[in-house]
Amino acid sequence: MPHATVLKVLFNALRFRVEEVEQIDDDGARHIKHVARHPGACVLIPLVSPTEICLIENFRAAVNRTLLELPAGTLEPPEPPHETALRELAEETGYEAGQLRLIHRFFMSPGILDEAMYVYVASELTPGESSLEAGEQIQTRVCSLAEIDRLLRIGEIQDAKTIAALSYYLRYLA
Repeated sequence: MPHATVLKVLFNALRFRVEEVEQIDDDGARHIKHVARHPGACVLIPLVSPTEICLIENFRAAVNRTLLELPAGTLEPPEPPHETALRELAEETGYEAGQLRLIHRFFMSPGILDEAMYVYVASELTPGESSLEAGEQIQTRVCSLAEIDRLLRIGEIQDAKTIAALSYYLRYLA
């Protein structure tokens, strides 16, 4: 079975690092790859009602625009994913969840990144005050399932984790 071994760390940042790895194929062929290592993240589907989900309008410096997304956040090990999910939900939306259910786990971009994304449905929500981190520019936006379907169809939602999580939820759970 193919495997990869870390050769060296090329860059360390606050939330990720970049490594040079050697991939060895079944036939013994060797390839040098550059891999971004990330602790993982959670994305939440906050059910305001059985037919409404709370999205956020979130400014993203990397693309220099505001995107319509589901609330999400980076894991802070050793914090387990469900605790990250509850913390991020409260910070970004103000909601507290009475119920939290893991519905999926996927890799964001496994060609270059090892980030695992945990998808949770948050329900039995209680509204409260958000607690945004410095630099976060976030506004909440409650949308019906029909509106979310339309926004996905017309390409208004462009964030990959949001597209994946909402598409899965609408197809298999709604």
